[in-house]
Amino acid sequence: MNSTYLIVMAGGIGSRFWPFSRTNHPKQFHDVLGTGRSMLQLTVDRFAGVCPPENVFVVTNRDYTGLVQEHLPELPADQILGEPIGRNTAPCIAYASYRIAQRDPKATIIVTPADHAVLREDEFRRVIGVAVEAAQANDVLITLGIQPSRPDTGYGYIQYMSEQSLPGGQLHKVKTFTEKPNLEIARMFVDSGDFLWNSGLFVWRADVIVAAFHHYLSDIAEVFDEGLAKLGTPQEEEFISEAYSRCRNISIDYGVMEKADNVYVMPADFGWSDVGTWDSLHRIGQHDEHGNVVSGDVMLYDTTGCVIKTPSERLVVVQGLEDYIVAEYDNVLLICKRSEEQRVKEFVADVKAKKGAGYN
Repeated sequence: MNSTYLIVMAGGIGSRFWPFSRTNHPKQFHDVLGTGRSMLQLTVDRFAGVCPPENVFVVTNRDYTGLVQEHLPELPADQILGEPIGRNTAPCIAYASYRIAQRDPKATIIVTPADHAVLREDEFRRVIGVAVEAAQANDVLITLGIQPSRPDTGYGYIQYMSEQSLPGGQLHKVKTFTEKPNLEIARMFVDSGDFLWNSGLFVWRADVIVAAFHHYLSDIAEVFDEGLAKLGTPQEEEFISEAYSRCRNISIDYGVMEKADNVYVMPADFGWSDVGTWDSLHRIGQHDEHGNVVSGDVMLYDTTGCVIKTPSERLVVVQGLEDYIVAEYDNVLLICKRSEEQRVKEFVADVKAKKGAGYN
């Protein structure tokens, strides 16, 4: 366990969850599920017993390092890695992986986003344990794939070859990655039985991922190779500012996972959701007898299938809505059909253009 490390990616804005998720206070710092813990806190809680606290690293935007310290006061400042600008997941993972590899060349690394929900945590820890053991024993890049419960156009898909497995038979060679498909293709994927949702959870040894960067993203590897001696020193912040100005904006999926030939997936089912949208919150939240998911001081009449999240200090009365999102945070109230929630990003862009930056 002492050589198992965790990278929590906590720099995103989560604009599909607007107006609750905002530039100055993204959703990973909110109690989205009504548990009394923020998404970031729940994420770190989930790995208790999987890796020691001193091996937990959070990568976030420099603007959010104070929020991370507020939510995780037990985490030393040295384990909060601030990015000067967002450059997608590949530079983020390279930064943290190089930092960990420098400290412990034999490290096994788990990578997780900070804004996912897991309903069955015991099963989650079992799956992670199997993946960690496989990564320690094999030169492989592992991703966790979620057994799809429906055709969903909001997730990427992983096709695997069940006949090519690692010893133990629980991890299978990946055949293809597919970005978010249309509904017809998603239906075909689910019906075929050999596709999984791409969870964005990864497990690998530090030396294996660093080698993959050298092979598939050599430009990014070159940047971090040059500054390796500055990591963990007072020069780190200045080096990272310069490094990020030279790094491409590219995801780890597109830059490494879709190209590498040593990628394996572990099918899993532990009640996972990326809580990326209001509809996903409706799906995993606690429903009342009319299928509503409600958080706040709310009185409902003739209302079904809605997700309503409003400030506790404001009484909200709703009558006659069916399958709507009613969401208020700070100075914005959103009322939108659940079936039209993909337009939230469009609303955010329009608000920014017409009302200025104070609302996004």
